[in-house]
Amino acid sequence: MTARVLLRWVLLLQAGAVAGVASLAHGAGLTWPLALLAALGVLLLVRMLITANNFLLTRGHSSPTPDDFLLAPPARLRLFAEEFMATMLQSSWFMTRASARETLYPDALGVPVLLLHGYGCNSGYWAHLTPLLDARRISHATLDLEPLMGAIDDYVPMVAAAVDSLCAKSGAPAVVIVAHSMGGLVARAYLREHGAGRLRHVFTLGTPHHGTSLAQMGVGKNAAQMQRRGEAMSDWLQGLSRSETPELRGLITSFYTHHDNIVAPQTSSVLPDAHNIAFGGVGHVAMGRNPRVLERLMQEIAKLFTH
Repeated sequence: MTARVLLRWVLLLQAGAVAGVASLAHGAGLTWPLALLAALGVLLLVRMLITANNFLLTRGHSSPTPDDFLLAPPARLRLFAEEFMATMLQSSWFMTRASARETLYPDALGVPVLLLHGYGCNSGYWAHLTPLLDARRISHATLDLEPLMGAIDDYVPMVAAAVDSLCAKSGAPAVVIVAHSMGGLVARAYLREHGAGRLRHVFTLGTPHHGTSLAQMGVGKNAAQMQRRGEAMSDWLQGLSRSETPELRGLITSFYTHHDNIVAPQTSSVLPDAHNIAFGGVGHVAMGRNPRVLERLMQEIAKLFTH
């Protein structure tokens, strides 16, 4: 089952739950409009509690937050609201409608960009970044990494095919990869198997380079490979790390947030010998739509095109 199909089924189940709650509320004496509003309110509350639970689950495994990134209560509220909105829009709108695509510009700026999404997602995750690439006429492609619960190495052949296709159709010698969460590990797995010959640079956003404690709650081979128990990474992550040289790591820039609600400890996203850029007040899913993160990402991509 693809992420798109799974999320559509989840939407149908949510619609059924709303209808059931509305029927009960109407039977208790509310008018149908009020009953529907009450049912939608219950659904939103449940979704908020799921987001809040992610933040709570990471607290016991979080890395210390530097003083410069400590948040006052209003900023914490904005952090939660943005992350909640990001998860709602991604799971209930963008990813239910998306399909992988390739966009090529004859007069493209720089080299093409390949976008790799994270665990449980699909190409719809990039709904806020692709318009920025289009506005600057940067050729790009998205992928749907499938099977949904497959091993991370299983995604490498489709990444290799996408890289080859972008190079062949654009005439560029290499591509830039931008990857969110698990997608960053897919990019590193590609580097391990195919080398850096066709990669100009890799940008990872919220990637658990050293694993995350929350992966223990996930399902699938890919979730198992991202697990972290205390200080211990999974065998797969350890093997990936041993395969890399400082020179290879130098091709990677890791964007991470000290308030990540999925990657815990948050410093798991810090990759030695890579370029690491820290943010605060941004959640895990929101990294793909936060204006500060996207602006900095576009700046870093532009730097590659001018050197």
